[in-house]
Amino acid sequence: MASHKQAFWFGVRDLLPLVSGVLPFGLIAGATGVSMGMTPEMIMGMTVLFFAGSAQLAAYSLIQDNAPFIIIVLTVLVINFRFVIYSASFAPLLGPLKKRYRLPLTFMLSDQVYGLCSMPEQQAKSNGERVFYLAGVAISMALSWFISVALGVALGASIPASWSLEFTIPLAFLAMLVTTITNRRLFLVACISALCAITFQLLPYNIGFIAAVVAGVSCGLLLPNLLQKRVGKHG
Repeated sequence: MASHKQAFWFGVRDLLPLVSGVLPFGLIAGATGVSMGMTPEMIMGMTVLFFAGSAQLAAYSLIQDNAPFIIIVLTVLVINFRFVIYSASFAPLLGPLKKRYRLPLTFMLSDQVYGLCSMPEQQAKSNGERVFYLAGVAISMALSWFISVALGVALGASIPASWSLEFTIPLAFLAMLVTTITNRRLFLVACISALCAITFQLLPYNIGFIAAVVAGVSCGLLLPNLLQKRVGKHG
């Protein structure tokens, strides 16, 4: 049990450096909600319900643009589709747990949790240590996110535009992206997604983003088969 507690606090420790990327994200989410006339209760309720900062900010943007409801829903679903992949990755680990443990942990899955808990050094540990490590990362990440949004709500429009906090959001995602590109296939998927995002950026209602996600996912699914066929021909 001591090793499990130690694994939990290792998870908290490893998440702390990432708070610097979470904080500005949360401040922007909270302040944007206030600027749109939403009540603190609505903002925090949306934050807990979504628990996905990128989807929340995208929804804010589309609401401000008076986008059709179906576009808002579709955009949020596409952005959050990656959590299906995350859940599938952790299913063997979390599946045997009782529901009162499994459901909260799966709800708190995030990019940071996936990135830290899928490291090779974590894969080599026992299932018990991995679960407690994941819990440490997930709980500290959730608390960091909720506190950051609450600070954004409290500060509201008083956050100076000169701080350019929104610039830190793509930087945080780029930092996570670089650590996940571990082979040629993932590099190609990232390049194709980026090219599509740039090409279709002028399309209304963030449709270009949806196109980039679809292109990236399709590339990731089709590339292995194409490479196998190519190897088979040359073999």
